[in-house]
Amino acid sequence: MKHVKPFLVAVALTVTASAIAQQAPKPENIIKWRQSVYQVLAWNSGRIKANVDGQFNREEVVRAANSTAAIANSGLGALYAPGTEQGKGWHDTAAKPEIFKDGKKVGDLAGNFVREANELAKIAANGDQAAVKAQFGKLGQTCKACHDDYKVKD
Repeated sequence: MKHVKPFLVAVALTVTASAIAQQAPKPENIIKWRQSVYQVLAWNSGRIKANVDGQFNREEVVRAANSTAAIANSGLGALYAPGTEQGKGWHDTAAKPEIFKDGKKVGDLAGNFVREANELAKIAANGDQAAVKAQFGKLGQTCKACHDDYKVKD
């Protein structure tokens, strides 16, 4: 019984330390993560575009398309947490305040992005350059639809 009490104290301290470590992230960190995700998406888009417009490398396209689909399916909505409507991550946020208010419409746009990203990954696996190019265009339209309404223009 002597050893149980110190053990319980150690467990309690560990649980308390874990709870403190799991506090909500700062808004500026969430904005940085959001900005970083979109930079990775832009990088992958550039890789795919270079391949569909030039020398086609199926493996490169598959990697970029799979990365895009993984990001699309990762729950990007969590990066639009309350408190991140304005502020600075790596730079000032380019998200318009409306993206935080138009839940149904934003959800529909996000669903379209996920669907088209998944389809691009599927088509890329088959290696047909023309089909990849056509699907990449559809995916680009989902990006544009969101940017038109919810991204501050540069």
